[in-house]
Amino acid sequence: MTRPRLDLVATPPGARDLVVVAHGGQEHSLEEPHDWRHAILRMWPLAAAARQAAPHAQVALVRYRFRGWNGDRAHAAADVFQLLDDVPDDIARILLVGHSMGGRAAIATAGHRRVVGVLGLAPWLPVDEPMRRLQDRLVVLAHGAQDQTVDPRLTAEFARRVRRAGVPVALFAAEDEAHALLRRHGDWDELVRRFVRTGLRLARDEDLEKATTADPDHGADPLPTWSRRRGTASAVAAVAAARLRLSVR
Repeated sequence: MTRPRLDLVATPPGARDLVVVAHGGQEHSLEEPHDWRHAILRMWPLAAAARQAAPHAQVALVRYRFRGWNGDRAHAAADVFQLLDDVPDDIARILLVGHSMGGRAAIATAGHRRVVGVLGLAPWLPVDEPMRRLQDRLVVLAHGAQDQTVDPRLTAEFARRVRRAGVPVALFAAEDEAHALLRRHGDWDELVRRFVRTGLRLARDEDLEKATTADPDHGADPLPTWSRRRGTASAVAAVAAARLRLSVR
């Protein structure tokens, strides 16, 4: 792939809003991502949740040039920023949803002029990660407490730094959840729906409002149990169903 692209999975006529969903990757790799990697497949139910929350909005999946972040080249962030610059002028507001490396890319590009909110799901945020420009945006971070791939304490520390800078952040910790976000997949889908509705000002959400604060000592709120847990087999079925229901346009 010579250029990154956005795969649109929802294109309602006259859309003025866009939800961009960015998948994870790895620290170093110049391999090209492909459709059937788990990191990409896991994003389809989240895209479906965004579409359900805002039927009037476009929804798109990021396709990077490379699987890796690749050090100072930060390929994933560069790709997302280029894609945001290329979004047609008739789109007024953009929300970013990113998982793992995609969460890092989303936060790194949240200062783009049309971005109004960013949701980082188990985001990979190293100790020295810059805070970028997050003022005047809805910022939500959520991490599984049992994540063995990306340390949730790094997400909590990043949230503290952002809050110390005076930017309100909602920070959620999900008990009994690992990096792939499969054990509580219904709750992750619901978090995306609530983030999208709040970010586009379609509805107020009490749970997000309670968790959003600029107090650096507030810590993480427990991710609410919005849905009945059905286990990883149900999550895999939800991925397959979303992939069949949505199509690239």
